[in-house]
Amino acid sequence: MENLDIKSLYLEELTEKLKEMGQPAFRAKQIFEWLHEKLVENYDEMTNLSKELREKLKKTYPLVTLKVVDALRSRSDETVKYLFQLEDNRVIESVRMKYHHGNSVCISSQVGCRMGCKFCASTIGGKERDLLPSEMLDQIYRIQALSGERVSNVVVMGTGEPLDNYDNLIRFIKLLSDPKGLNISTRNITVSTCGLPEGIRKLAKEGLPITLALSLHAPNNEIRKQLMPIANQYDLQEVLDAFKDYYDLTGRRLTFEYSLVEGVNDEEEHAKELANLIKGLNCHVNLIPVNPIKERNFKKSENKKIQNFKNILEKYRINVTIRREMGADINAACGQLRKSYIDKYSN
Repeated sequence: MENLDIKSLYLEELTEKLKEMGQPAFRAKQIFEWLHEKLVENYDEMTNLSKELREKLKKTYPLVTLKVVDALRSRSDETVKYLFQLEDNRVIESVRMKYHHGNSVCISSQVGCRMGCKFCASTIGGKERDLLPSEMLDQIYRIQALSGERVSNVVVMGTGEPLDNYDNLIRFIKLLSDPKGLNISTRNITVSTCGLPEGIRKLAKEGLPITLALSLHAPNNEIRKQLMPIANQYDLQEVLDAFKDYYDLTGRRLTFEYSLVEGVNDEEEHAKELANLIKGLNCHVNLIPVNPIKERNFKKSENKKIQNFKNILEKYRINVTIRREMGADINAACGQLRKSYIDKYSN
């Protein structure tokens, strides 16, 4: 269990650890409930444990609890963007979005990212390290505790490539959906990937009915290479074949994320090419007006072009939506708040 703290342990693992400390099995259940259902921040809040045991736990298993460094609240909707500080003083960001169906939280899976997508602020500076399952969980736990409202949907679409942190991602999903914890249905969990074929096929065999979203962003390999360096390593057809295998094994509808960049991938010809690329698949296309960042010269497509792109896909009978822009006034896109914080305190 290298690098795993108590909040990253399954109940059966926690039971074994407590047994090694001479504690009965019911103590593990109590602690698991405190951590994953009641969402406490420290051992002192675990009032049904003896003081002696609490002190021993503090020394043996220091708790991972994220600290809020900043929280930006949108004036246009109820989106809140959080900047959390980790134990090693690195920072990550998460976003809470309110929808009619409930609260959705977008979390980070890594500190930084090494995938290098040209339009994303998360990749600037590269990857620093993977997040532990506990650090992924605690983004949700802190947000739910702070808001006082239940989180019903989770999207692993913040900073980082989830499949590049595979083992921790799987442990995170299983803990998050544990009936003895927050019990968020796996069907309400979405994992977004830029397209790692081996990871996609491995995930398909896990038996977890989550939604998998592919960051496509281009109708062909040439344009994809301009936007996403990963396309130089994995051909688009190779990625799509893995994605189709995922559907065949899981039966879960496929989601394609497509960020529209002015003059790069948003023309009528691109829409038609995309439609021909994915026609016949049980899929949904999520069109995303790209968020401009100062380090890049990409511009968001005009609303007229975005609507026209959508209309063309619909003519090909492809299920498509335009992602509602939330938190635009607080720079809610991936990596922007973290980047500004790092710039401020590194100078």
